[in-house]
Amino acid sequence: MLLRRSFARQRALCRGYGPPYPVVSPHNKLWIHLAVISLIISHWVPLTVAISLGGPPRSTETTLLIDARIPVLVNGHWQIMSEDEHRQLVRRQSETRTFILDVSTATAVASGPLPTPFDGALAANFSGDNGGGSCLDFINSFLEDPTFQSCYPLSLLLKGSNSFFQAMRSLVKITQVLETSCKADKQICTDYLNDLAEKLKLDENCGEDFERENALVIQAYKGMKAYEEIYGATCLTNPDTDAFCFANAVTNLTTASNVYLYNLPLNSSLPVKAFPACDYCTSETMKIYQSAAADRKKWIANTYVQAAEQINLECGAGFASVTLPEALPDNAVTSIAQAPSLLILSLLFLTISRWII
Repeated sequence: MLLRRSFARQRALCRGYGPPYPVVSPHNKLWIHLAVISLIISHWVPLTVAISLGGPPRSTETTLLIDARIPVLVNGHWQIMSEDEHRQLVRRQSETRTFILDVSTATAVASGPLPTPFDGALAANFSGDNGGGSCLDFINSFLEDPTFQSCYPLSLLLKGSNSFFQAMRSLVKITQVLETSCKADKQICTDYLNDLAEKLKLDENCGEDFERENALVIQAYKGMKAYEEIYGATCLTNPDTDAFCFANAVTNLTTASNVYLYNLPLNSSLPVKAFPACDYCTSETMKIYQSAAADRKKWIANTYVQAAEQINLECGAGFASVTLPEALPDNAVTSIAQAPSLLILSLLFLTISRWII
């Protein structure tokens, strides 16, 4: 009896009788498909990660890469170059480019006070009370001396003046500075500054600070003793442009190495990677320095040969002489320095002798 009922129920289900099957709407089908896809992705991602982690271990060590190239401003745009590329570019530019500087316009527009030595550095630690004393008084005294001001020595501005550093950024201002400095009588100012350098070392002035190698005092002493050759180099002009070579050197971004030439008389060597332009200004500046090196007591006698050899590596053998001139005897150096005084004495003696006769 039970078997018949079960069989009849199955037949009824087959004929479509009995409880209906649940119907899935199209909207629910979409969500089911999305759920299945999400389930597959959730299982696939961890599996992929596990496979990648199962590979050989990666090194945790890192290598520091140093870019030794240098940025160079070319035609108004910065470019990264190697040292060889930069040297080739400088060589090409020195052969093909001419810098024309309008000095007359610069002179007309320039205004404002001129740079002064030691501006911002006179608070140096001198040996006197509270960092002052006789040395500070001596420095302030010669800075106010009309003779010193008329000489306006650029040699005391090169390394000890913040205002001079600012002036070098402007062709207008640096031209005004050079015109003022180069108006001075070189021989009179050379004698005056040599005498001032000796007074600087006296005990009643800056002798103690000089012995202690106070940076400002040594800087002032070097500037005084190197005045003559720095005057010659900084007052040199390019005959093609009538512009100061120094003004072109400090405002020319493509050959910035030219600036280092003007530190040679202050006992500063030419940096190893500095290659000044192979032009008229460099050639004539080195001739001025070679001539001054005849006085072996000058610092340029110590720095000239190395600089000449380095410049010739870039400009070719023979561009600058690599030998020092014949040394002047000590008595010759003294007689040259005293020549104006001896001449005056001779004229005075001649005048007196004629008056007596």
